Amino acid sequence: MKKITALVFIMNNKQKYPIGTTGEKWGDDEKSQWLSQQSIKRSYQQEVRTKIDALTADFDVINYGALSYDIEKYPLYLVKTKNWRANKKNILVTGGVHGYETSGVQGAIRFIESQALGYTEQFNLIVAPCISPWGYETINRWNPKALDPNRSFYSDSPAEESAALMKYFDLHDIEIFAHIDLHETTDTDNTTFRPALEARDAVEQKSWNIPDGFYLVGDTINPVDDFQTAIIKSVEQITHIAPADADGKLIGVPLTQWGVINYETKALGLCGGFTSAQYSTTTEVYPDSPKVDDENCIVAQVAAITGALDYLVKL
Repeated sequence: MKKITALVFIMNNKQKYPIGTTGEKWGDDEKSQWLSQQSIKRSYQQEVRTKIDALTADFDVINYGALSYDIEKYPLYLVKTKNWRANKKNILVTGGVHGYETSGVQGAIRFIESQALGYTEQFNLIVAPCISPWGYETINRWNPKALDPNRSFYSDSPAEESAALMKYFDLHDIEIFAHIDLHETTDTDNTTFRPALEARDAVEQKSWNIPDGFYLVGDTINPVDDFQTAIIKSVEQITHIAPADADGKLIGVPLTQWGVINYETKALGLCGGFTSAQYSTTTEVYPDSPKVDDENCIVAQVAAITGALDYLVKL
């Protein structure tokens, strides 16, 4: 029923998005109009910061910057293992690049709370649980400038969220061995975010497919297929893996194996490509499936991280 509802919305709204002129890219006025329609819907302080503050007994919590939209309200945090050693491989977990993708944020935090200490003998762990706190509070894919942080991981990035994280790693010269970036694909991708993207860029969106289930996005240049397989095997014990569509694709991209597609992560400015890690993956959970609930999605994200680490431990 949800799939049909989303499709009906798209068909009924293709002719005109409520902001801008059809066929013309947005300027500053349209972006300001879009921003004026956004509102706070949940609390970064209560749902994220308080949980991070509770981790200080076992982990180092680092404030690596703040968003200029409100520097008091939106500080940025990394959580690192205390026993950091140069002879250990460095693992990065990121969540909340898209603030609306809840299980990415909460899954990163849950991993630290419940599983991370079990891997600190083998690895140095560094976790950025919520890269886009304004997006988390307003349940948005974009930042206030109508920019997608997950298309902005490149030099001189215009997105503060992306620039702040890259700056930290550049300043501290941290070489990442493996990077797990936690995401979701939701029904609002079709009902809210793709229509807005189509209007902003004046480019017709060709793919409106939303897979029902979990899948991974690897790197076309460095797919590390066995690594992706190990993660899928771990996650399928928790939740269902998205099947391919009738064309053998997910979100318009051919499968490389069960539950896995590949993107050019660095060329597209994706978070999963900014470190040039030897092993990298981006998770995609589908929280709107009738087969799951919020808790299942969070646990699936944790299973993706532990599946990745269990594979890497054996190398």
